[in-house]
Amino acid sequence: MLKAAAMTPQRVLNRIGRMNYFHDDRHAERTNEIRWLVEEFVEIPVKNLPPALEGFTIVQLTDMHLRPYTQVEHIERAVEKTNALKPDLVVLTGDYVWHDGEDILDLVPVLARLNARYGVFAVMGNHDIKTDPVLIEATFAKHGIPVLRNEGLDIQHSGGVFHLAGIDDGWLGKPDIKATLDKLRGNKPVVLLAHEPDMLDWYADDTRISLQLSGHTHGGQVQLKPGKPFIRPYLGRKYVQGLYRVNESWVYTSRGIGSTGLPIRRNCSPEITHVTLVAGDYYSLAA
Repeated sequence: MLKAAAMTPQRVLNRIGRMNYFHDDRHAERTNEIRWLVEEFVEIPVKNLPPALEGFTIVQLTDMHLRPYTQVEHIERAVEKTNALKPDLVVLTGDYVWHDGEDILDLVPVLARLNARYGVFAVMGNHDIKTDPVLIEATFAKHGIPVLRNEGLDIQHSGGVFHLAGIDDGWLGKPDIKATLDKLRGNKPVVLLAHEPDMLDWYADDTRISLQLSGHTHGGQVQLKPGKPFIRPYLGRKYVQGLYRVNESWVYTSRGIGSTGLPIRRNCSPEITHVTLVAGDYYSLAA
């Protein structure tokens, strides 16, 4: 994400990542927020939400970027916190590794400990496709976590149904919104997983999309002042963090779990996102 990494030899980054600073238990005392974990709670009004889905909960984890700065222990804490929230559904929105695709072999067994009533679903990010997409998809499949690439499925809960879909990465993948929503039937709400948030502008005229959940930006990772990100990556320049309204859709962008580029987060702590679906529309939230 941060361009400084491209100018730094990987062996130097790995050496930095092995420092005790990234492993000890004093992270809560530091102003560098790289190992903090903040739970963000957001209620999102969804038009035509079936009454049975009122209060349905989704926890989103994204941008884990295992190694060198993000270590397995950090992900384990995120999984424990997620399970404590007792979500109905868990979604993973890409960038599981940074430079080495084989890191997925250590990451996915930890993610397989996630517990959700209706399962765990994933999409790919640009770093996943850049490293080893075949290995990454195969490892998720081995541990029973579906990776949605331009496809979707219905999630049924107490007689209510919504459509969960995942579109391929917008930077290095082959995203196809038509194929992604090909199995959608009727007037069901759609929750779309897309790694890069600004992708929503490509299909914002599709009024079937109720909510898009994204990551990619890290919230800028460093904010000079709260809400003022230092870096805005490609396809993450408009919807940098938090909740936005785009035509008839919502997009929520998480700051993510891991860190890349420089080993620092400032005014931009790692995030576990807890989404609650509620009946309503844009105006009910504005009121």
